[in-house]
Amino acid sequence: MKKTLVLAIGIIALALSASSATASQENLRAYTIWSERYAKAIFDAFTSDTGIKVEWMRFSSGELQARMEAEKANPQVDVVFGNMAEAFVDGMAKGLFDPYLPENAEKIPSEFRDKEGYWTGVALDPICFMTNQKFLQDKDMTPPKSWEDLLDDRYGKKLQMADARTSGTAMYRILSLVQAMGENEAYVYQTKLNDNVQVYTKSGSGGALPIARGQAAGGIFFLVDALEMKQKGYPVVVSYPEEGVVAGIEAMALVKGASQPDLAKLFLDWASGERMQHLYGENGINLIPTNPDVPPATPELDINSIKILPLDVEWAGENRDRLVERWVEEVLR
Repeated sequence: MKKTLVLAIGIIALALSASSATASQENLRAYTIWSERYAKAIFDAFTSDTGIKVEWMRFSSGELQARMEAEKANPQVDVVFGNMAEAFVDGMAKGLFDPYLPENAEKIPSEFRDKEGYWTGVALDPICFMTNQKFLQDKDMTPPKSWEDLLDDRYGKKLQMADARTSGTAMYRILSLVQAMGENEAYVYQTKLNDNVQVYTKSGSGGALPIARGQAAGGIFFLVDALEMKQKGYPVVVSYPEEGVVAGIEAMALVKGASQPDLAKLFLDWASGERMQHLYGENGINLIPTNPDVPPATPELDINSIKILPLDVEWAGENRDRLVERWVEEVLR
């Protein structure tokens, strides 16, 4: 009888172990650059719709890319969701992704996705200025309307913005300047701008709260982060340079060598549909849908009145590392 009981317990233990292993294998693993609140809303909705749990980690764009490169021989995730399009182009050349065209991707305009399916854009996010309103009032200044306005001596050393070595926001700041001025002039400008920079933050949103609280005067951000501060009631002003800005394409892709490629493809199919992009408005996610059938959630996300500069995503991806290195060498010195 004891032997029978021990055998039964052993069988149950093995069954539970196998069940646990299967459950673990059925979890999708993902990296994202989206904030914890945004990413949780998306991944929780996927789990609600499919029953598939998502194990995810959040990094800044540069950190995520470095991690992917370091893990290339042994990928730790199945999908990357929300990183910038030029980072995926850079990753394609390094063998980090496999092509997969999600089943709903045809509704997304061709300029927001790779024709071979290496990446699919899910949101747009333009670069903008964010300035503390009290600072402007105290200095008798108007919100900046030109790139040149940020060179004003009255900003002193009170601007905060992202570090190009770690942040996708900084990359798109550089790309905006290159498109607006030409590459060489963009770096001359950034060298001058550096005189007014208090600190370069690790992540793109890192300077948002200090500016909102008045610990810094202003900076250059993605609209998603500036609106987050404004909607929380902080006294900040959002404005745009008349010379124009680039709108970042937030995208997703299948990781090469993913351990759960079928789950990854299921997620990419789901995330390319209207259902996912409607979640932006439902969850206060300040991103602009790439699907033309899904309208922006608020008037502040209507970018028709902003001068959006064209961007060759392939060129940006191929020159990503070089542009960052030039920023380090010429601007940080």
